[in-house]
Amino acid sequence: MSAFAFSFVRRSHRNILIGGGVVLFHAAALWGLQSGLARRTVEVVVPVEILSELLRPPPPPKVEPAPTPPPEPPSKPRIVKKVPPPAPQPLAVRETPPTANAPVGVISPQPPAPPVAAPVAPAPAPPAAPAKVELPISDAGYLQNPKPPYPAISKRLGEQGKVVLRVFIGADGVAQQAEVRQSSGYERLDEAAKATAMKWRYVPGKRGGVPEAMWVNVPINFVLE
Repeated sequence: MSAFAFSFVRRSHRNILIGGGVVLFHAAALWGLQSGLARRTVEVVVPVEILSELLRPPPPPKVEPAPTPPPEPPSKPRIVKKVPPPAPQPLAVRETPPTANAPVGVISPQPPAPPVAAPVAPAPAPPAAPAKVELPISDAGYLQNPKPPYPAISKRLGEQGKVVLRVFIGADGVAQQAEVRQSSGYERLDEAAKATAMKWRYVPGKRGGVPEAMWVNVPINFVLE
């Protein structure tokens, strides 16, 4: 039931009660006049007023306004992500089978590649001519080398022969070492030949025109006159 209908009903009850009280009041007054009892009239009036107070309807209940709901917090803006459109898919192409009258290509074989000639190695350069070697000499006239002395004992005993010495000549023409390569058969003659070869001067040997130390064979003859 709405508040308006409830208030209307309450007012109707109140009006009925007030109307009933008025009717009772008049009825009591008529009854008092008829009976002549004023005292009773007063007694009757008082209860009617009390009754009217008792029958007075209670005041309508105070309707409190409904509480105002708190304002809703502002909603955050919704972020909408843009989804890229899907990439186009390749369409399948249906191959048309070749017809019976379609031309057919003929592949001719390629000619073989020409043979590659093997690289010709350049002819080796001729070897350089060996440098000219000149052996040391001891019989040059300007050297003025004396004849080897003949040992006196060998003369008395009649010892004679040829001694071949192997002598090492330095680049300055000086003998540095001597050894007997071929003996005369007599030790005294061999030692006399070695002593003489170590004292002589020599023209040094040369290789390509440059003086160089080297070995040379020096023959010495012991002959009795």
